[in-house]
Amino acid sequence: MSAQRTSVPDATPVALELERLRGTVEAGFARADGSLALLVQRSDQTDKQLVDHEARIDALERARWPLPSVAAVTGVIALITAMYGTFLR
Repeated sequence: MSAQRTSVPDATPVALELERLRGTVEAGFARADGSLALLVQRSDQTDKQLVDHEARIDALERARWPLPSVAAVTGVIALITAMYGTFLR
């Protein structure tokens, strides 16, 4: 019988390709991580702006309530003045 020799493939190219793929995956994860961090930062800024806008709207709503009252009082005063002027003649 003749001894057949089986060749063992060289693992070096496979290891190099795996290392290259590992580097590519790490770079992709780093980009994704950076993008996620930016999105979280923008979300936090948006939340702060929303809280600020809500506070400003609340302040405007609180300051607005006297306007109808002032208009009603002015109308009543105008009516009284007109009636006073009419009855004095």
